[in-house]
Amino acid sequence: NQLAITLAEESEDHIKAAVGWSLGQIGRHTPEHAKAVAVANVLPRLLQLYLAASSSEDLQIKSKKALKNILQKCVHLQALEPLLHDAPANVLKHVVGQYSKVLPHDSKARRIFVTSGGLKKVQEIKCDPGSALHEYISSINNCFPEEIVRYYSPGYSEALLERVEQFIPTS
Repeated sequence: NQLAITLAEESEDHIKAAVGWSLGQIGRHTPEHAKAVAVANVLPRLLQLYLAASSSEDLQIKSKKALKNILQKCVHLQALEPLLHDAPANVLKHVVGQYSKVLPHDSKARRIFVTSGGLKKVQEIKCDPGSALHEYISSINNCFPEEIVRYYSPGYSEALLERVEQFIPTS
């Protein structure tokens, strides 16, 4: 927790880089370690440091590596959710990958994933067929009935409205 506070409050890039690296080393060991780091709200901060143009190159590299290390072990989906909406594709791949590992085995998590907007967000992700990200998204989609996936896919509401307009009621 002290490392998370330091990461949030420190002004020197070289210290933030060392703290980020340390958090990545802690979080990469087990899902429990990753959760302990993630619940301290470290993931959004690491993402912010990685993406900030004002961050030194070393801080960006270490923040990205720490994110990847923690994400590869983190199965605490609540901690992943902010990244699902904010992360660039190279980080998003790891976030979606973790969802694809947890959702097939956890019905409560699937429900939360739908109600929190996660399933809708995943349908909006553009990726190349055959890529790891595409495979993760397919795995996630296979956790839900086809009509739910379609409902949350871009353009579905327009398609439904089109059907309404073209529908001819029987008298």
